[in-house]
Amino acid sequence: MRFKYWIGISVLSLMAFISCSDSTKPAGPGRLRLFLTDSPAAYDQVNIVVTRVDVHLADSDSLSGWTTVNDDSSTYNLLTLRNGANALLGDTTLTAGKYTQVRLYVGEGSNVVVDGVTHPLDISANNTVMLNHNLDIAPAMVYLLILDFDAARSIVKTGVGEYKLMPVIRIANLDSVGSISGIVTPVEARAEVATLVGTDTITAFCDTTTGVFRLPIIPAGTYRLNIASTNLSYSDSTITGVAVVRGYNTNIGTVVLRQLP
Repeated sequence: MRFKYWIGISVLSLMAFISCSDSTKPAGPGRLRLFLTDSPAAYDQVNIVVTRVDVHLADSDSLSGWTTVNDDSSTYNLLTLRNGANALLGDTTLTAGKYTQVRLYVGEGSNVVVDGVTHPLDISANNTVMLNHNLDIAPAMVYLLILDFDAARSIVKTGVGEYKLMPVIRIANLDSVGSISGIVTPVEARAEVATLVGTDTITAFCDTTTGVFRLPIIPAGTYRLNIASTNLSYSDSTITGVAVVRGYNTNIGTVVLRQLP
């Protein structure tokens, strides 16, 4: 099984479109590019095997309405896909129209690494993930879709020490959301940044070398950031009134946590 990553590329920098070469109305297919990112989790690795990705055309029957975006089986370590990093999950042309579902197939070989020990993930109940989302594919246009796979909430440890995959995934088109980024120092604080989106808590761990963090897929609005030090030698902090605009990243600059006496 080969590993495929696309690291260090800002999600929002991927927004683009293909315009018509003349003044006539565009015709023909559109294009879908699908990306995978992750929220943080307290594991060494979370390796998910994706064997196929399909999308479903609205008003089609449940069998013939599916189009395969990617059937090239690949393994993704979700914990490398944080703070703006992402992986290309699929890139294909699609017949113009409205699509309403994304279907993700998870394969055998998926595993979680805890304290250096690899544990197989039980995918028996969740090897097919169905996501409802409206995709309006227009002729000669590129549609960019992002899946945020929440590793922390998706892995469940059973009472007998086994690990089950119960996928929790947020999905959004990139031009409808924004993001929040910044730096928290000192890096020794090993800070975690969190904000509330609806009823979901979105979190990011600051990079242990640079202190950089990014909260992806944040709808337009005003948010409160809670910055918690995991090192008890430093104080926590709260920032209010952080405005997010769709299609843009809001950089809050550098936050310095106070060392406790």
